[in-house]
Amino acid sequence: MKPINLVLNLLWLIFCGIWMAIAYTVAALICFVLIVTIPFGIASLRIAGFVLWPFGRTTVPKQDAGPASCIGNVIWIVFAGWWLAIGHLITSIPLFLSIIGIPFGWANLKLIPISLTPLGVEVVSTDEAFGGR
Repeated sequence: MKPINLVLNLLWLIFCGIWMAIAYTVAALICFVLIVTIPFGIASLRIAGFVLWPFGRTTVPKQDAGPASCIGNVIWIVFAGWWLAIGHLITSIPLFLSIIGIPFGWANLKLIPISLTPLGVEVVSTDEAFGGR
């Protein structure tokens, strides 16, 4: 990991990463309680890890994602995705108010698409996303 990514990730963790990861973990626990929604819980935990440490990583579409992930994303948006997207939006506003928080505000806004559609994507290193695939 590059040193700048490490510094950005540590600052991110302090300012908003831990809070959003807790929100994703709560969503995952709710999904685990309802047996049918376990795949959503797994996806939510995957995103929680990404939200904890986002710099130096990105998301790419899975090659084997099919219509089931599209249907699952629609269900996710209705029940949990829009809450998490609003959480990202609300936490980005105070970050934009300070000079040092602007990159973190943008990072928060970049996480909104995966909070809405977590199925059919995977989290990879930025080097792997652009060179190794």
